[in-house]
Amino acid sequence: MDKKELNLILEEGEGLKIEFKESFDSKNLAKEIVAFANSEGGRIFLGISDKKEIKGVEISNKLKSRIQDIAHNCDPGAKIEIESFENIIVIDVKEGENKPYQCSSGFYIREGPNSQKLSRDEIIKFVKGVGRIKFDEQINENFKFPEDFDENKFNDFLRKSNVSNNNTKDILVNLSLAIKKGNKIIFNNAGILLFGKGIDRFIRNNKVSCILFKGKERVDIIDRKEFAGDLFLNYENALVFLKQHLKLEYIIKGGGPREERLEIPEEALKEALVNAVIHRDYFETGVNVSVDIFDDRVEITNWGKLLFDRKELGRISAARNPILFDMFYRVNLIEKAGSGIKRVRKLAKLWGIKVRFETSEFFRIVFGRSEVSVGETVGETVGEILLAIEKNPKITREQLHKVVGLSIRGVEWNLAKLKEEGKLRRIGSTKNGHWEVIVK
Repeated sequence: MDKKELNLILEEGEGLKIEFKESFDSKNLAKEIVAFANSEGGRIFLGISDKKEIKGVEISNKLKSRIQDIAHNCDPGAKIEIESFENIIVIDVKEGENKPYQCSSGFYIREGPNSQKLSRDEIIKFVKGVGRIKFDEQINENFKFPEDFDENKFNDFLRKSNVSNNNTKDILVNLSLAIKKGNKIIFNNAGILLFGKGIDRFIRNNKVSCILFKGKERVDIIDRKEFAGDLFLNYENALVFLKQHLKLEYIIKGGGPREERLEIPEEALKEALVNAVIHRDYFETGVNVSVDIFDDRVEITNWGKLLFDRKELGRISAARNPILFDMFYRVNLIEKAGSGIKRVRKLAKLWGIKVRFETSEFFRIVFGRSEVSVGETVGETVGEILLAIEKNPKITREQLHKVVGLSIRGVEWNLAKLKEEGKLRRIGSTKNGHWEVIVK
């Protein structure tokens, strides 16, 4: 440990393998040691507050001995190494070889920056379900750094995480996205899935498939997209696909402007998409995360069994891919462990829509829709757009947005669809041209 590494850790903050403790508390310390031992290991910094302020502790052999005793008294005993730097004690907890571990207050696992308590049966199921090797931790030596690494994506992630890029290699290692092997940086699968170029050259099952069906069965396909970028981009593109094909509702409050909202809460869709991307079993080949839109429902599916009993759904969370969980948490796409399903249920109830959860070899969230066909949902809006264009062929997208009540994005999507269907054409340039409605 040196000053440079400490400053980097302070900037990155708490995460999957970093925990700050302002002062010594034997019970809290035991909980964190057990959580790291049951997960992938990690370091506890004693003398640093949750707000990343260095408070310091009085370092003595007696205090170090007490910390060792806490680790030894875990059941089974946890392996730790202790070092001190200035007035901070760093406790390096090794991943346990004899999981599950417990302390006097129970069994814990690490979920992002939090330690979550589980029952003995829950944590045994979790350990068995995940196995000793996790997909996102596996090293992939076919991936070459820096040739296959997209630094622009990584810098964008750091900006969203409020971390300055002082040393790309050190940050990659600290975030558990890569390891150092001599002078080389070797990526794991999490690093590739998030920041690789041409990801499907290394991991073929990184895709998200989105399909809009006509009717209620998987028969007639109206629109289909397959996204094969990094996981952050796949999530964003899948969300755009949903927003393009779901109905917009308009709410007028008092005498103010009308407010747009999706028929299904956007926040609930975000939770479902994040859940699918980070919790899918990437060992399963030949299947993708899927987003399917029907006249009466939306299904978001990821492959992989639940790692705990179904009755605990919404109460606990067990990350199949803990590094991916941590990275999505850092950009505020996850609030805290176990809260996503609760929010989905709450939002669905507020919106007055049905939601159900299906489990088998997969996990699926199904949102109910009002049973109106695609043609009926867009017909009125399309008619308004064509009528407005006939009245004023030089009307702009911004003017259509005000006339029809759609967002600019919604207007652009409808115009593109009308051109694709041969009902509308653009004559001349974008700036000085005009629209022509085609009557058949």
